[in-house]
Amino acid sequence: MESERLQFREYSMEDLEFYASLWGQSDVVQYIGKGLTKTKKEATKSLENWILPGYKNGLGLYIILHKETGEPIGHAGLVRQIVEGRRETEIGYWLAKPFWGKGFASEAAAFFMSYGKIQLKYGRMISLIHPKNTASIAVAKKNRHGL
Repeated sequence: MESERLQFREYSMEDLEFYASLWGQSDVVQYIGKGLTKTKKEATKSLENWILPGYKNGLGLYIILHKETGEPIGHAGLVRQIVEGRRETEIGYWLAKPFWGKGFASEAAAFFMSYGKIQLKYGRMISLIHPKNTASIAVAKKNRHGL
């Protein structure tokens, strides 16, 4: 799977160092869950028990690779969430801090919106965003109205 500047593939345990590095950056995770970083041991457990088993029926969080360099820069994808008792499909995206502000989150979100609609035939997808995360709110608004 790919977009103009990005490639998306399933995580593997070989990606643990990168995955743990995302969880280790307080700026990256400040608006994720409780906003707390994870140790490498906690990140390992998350990768093994949540990310890797999550690849079903086209869903899951996929590592994002910069096409030009092959460097991992974040992850994005579609994940199931329960919101107010309803089953929803969320478009999620995280980027390592050096890649913020370059349009990569918008590109990844747009890719997964299209993928969800065209490939998976979803009529509705959501983004769950902390109200103080203005950058992610801007990405979601841009994605909602088309890039």
